[in-house]
Amino acid sequence: MKNATRNEALRNIAIIAHVDHGKTTLVDHMFRQSGLFRQNQEMTDRIMDSMDLERERGITIAAKNCAVIWNGVKINIIDTPGHADFGGEVERALSMVDGAVLLVDASEGPLPQTRFVLKKTLDRGLPVIVAVNKIDRKDARVEEVLNEIYDLFIDLDASEEQLEFPVLYAIGREGMAKRSLDDESGDLSPLFETILSEIKGPLHDADEPFRMLVSDLGYSDFLGRLAVGRVVSGTAHINQTMVCIDAEGTTKPLRISKLQVYQGPKLTETEAADPGDILVLSGVEDVTIGDTITVAESPKALPRINVDEPTVSMRFAINTSPFVGREGKFVQSAKLRERLYKETLRNVAIKIEETDDKDAFTVKGRGEFQMAIIVETMRREGFEISVGRPEVIYKTEGGVRKEPIEHLFIDTDEAFVGVITEKLSVRKGRMLNLVNHGSGRVRLEFSIPARGLIGYRDEFLTDTKGTGIMNSSFSGYDEYRGDFPSRFTGSIVSDRQGVGVPYALFNLEPRGRLFITQGEPVYEGMIVGEHNRDNDINVNPCKEKKLTNMRASGKDEHVILTPVLPMTLERALHFVREDEMVEVTPLSIRLRKNVLPAKDRHVLDGAKKKTS
Repeated sequence: MKNATRNEALRNIAIIAHVDHGKTTLVDHMFRQSGLFRQNQEMTDRIMDSMDLERERGITIAAKNCAVIWNGVKINIIDTPGHADFGGEVERALSMVDGAVLLVDASEGPLPQTRFVLKKTLDRGLPVIVAVNKIDRKDARVEEVLNEIYDLFIDLDASEEQLEFPVLYAIGREGMAKRSLDDESGDLSPLFETILSEIKGPLHDADEPFRMLVSDLGYSDFLGRLAVGRVVSGTAHINQTMVCIDAEGTTKPLRISKLQVYQGPKLTETEAADPGDILVLSGVEDVTIGDTITVAESPKALPRINVDEPTVSMRFAINTSPFVGREGKFVQSAKLRERLYKETLRNVAIKIEETDDKDAFTVKGRGEFQMAIIVETMRREGFEISVGRPEVIYKTEGGVRKEPIEHLFIDTDEAFVGVITEKLSVRKGRMLNLVNHGSGRVRLEFSIPARGLIGYRDEFLTDTKGTGIMNSSFSGYDEYRGDFPSRFTGSIVSDRQGVGVPYALFNLEPRGRLFITQGEPVYEGMIVGEHNRDNDINVNPCKEKKLTNMRASGKDEHVILTPVLPMTLERALHFVREDEMVEVTPLSIRLRKNVLPAKDRHVLDGAKKKTS
């Protein structure tokens, strides 16, 4: 830059943390202590988790912006997701910041999702402030965790400057941070002061015209499409004429109708935008993440946001079951296509591909959890869809087939190490490390194919009696490690349409685990349970007890059915095989065969046996 200057009235930071390490709670207290809210003003907890799904699951899914003012300096805060499946959110969030605060639990230490986001931060050469959170936990091990953080920085090839990171000790729940464990502190002043001293104001060239990189998109019923991004240089004013430069380098004219900046978690209107600030601009309709908005006189594009390649694909199709249209508003393939392409505008890590079937699409992304969130969001919007089992995306390099590999971290009681190791070895997992601190819990590390983890989480929770913690992060591609069975059981499939009858279901219970309850509607080809054996069976769940001359049906038999665990979307996606799909509607989650008529499935099975 010829005339490089810093905007010292601004700081742009990202907050990095693993799931449940206290990031959103800390941001809540930053809001409170910066004077953003009046003393008597009511405010909810976890302000930044604005989506219903985020509040229900207690995680951050989408990167979100907010701003606080401290000693006259505006601090733009970007709340990044802690889950590696939402890596696309992380990459676009980091394109807007000059530094990061790494929040680590004082007991759990740095976990794999922390590693994923931190690597992206260090690769960009950004300075990092480390905050060890929850130091009031009974099982806190502050010194050990700090050593683990240093080891992690070294492992991720941090520079010497990045290794000399400042350390703060925090209790996020109480809104308190201190520079050493012995200090007395009642608020977050040390954190704010460290942000201002360690993270520099955004750099810009005073001679350059206005340029902004679009890092996020929004939509307003009143203003239309909103482009969110950081102003790299220059200033912008309302009603100014600009151009938008897309991926091909094509320029499209636009007129700024409104400028907004963040104040707290909300947006406020402004007349002009300063360099380095995070701006929300309206007046542009055809824009995507990574585009550059600049002046028409000298259009010069900024480097686009680079995103890691997708590792998992899933088939999305319209609902073709006999119950189609009963529970949802949107059932047409045109609506499905429009909604999926809209998702790619907001989410840079998602790719959509057309298939031979005009009513089905292949969606590629980072992980099964990311896919499940998309499906859950769509069903809440009123869509009826059918989705297939998540499948990993293979690569071929030099004639060698390669598959995505995950670095798996497990924290469990000593008693469960045997069953975990046995099951992961069947799924082609290789143990890398085992650490026993002598506290009764063991830390295990595995290198395992991504396909080996699809469907394993539920088994893991059952095997560890719900006490195990399992996390993974993508570690790259490796040679294909061989086949293994995805499921050892078959499906119990309904052979007709009707409703579940207690008498029939009671007599089916010895065959396996049922998914439906009495009175629940079923159709031919719908999966009503998991068979004890490895083959599928067709059954009649609608069969009633026959009347006789001596007594009425059900007179002498009081049927008590085993309670059925409600089917969740994740369980359904883990259960289905290649020839099965999950039917998702706003009210129901059903499992079904791709081919519904039993006769047609029998013909297909026969043809398969002949060819094999």
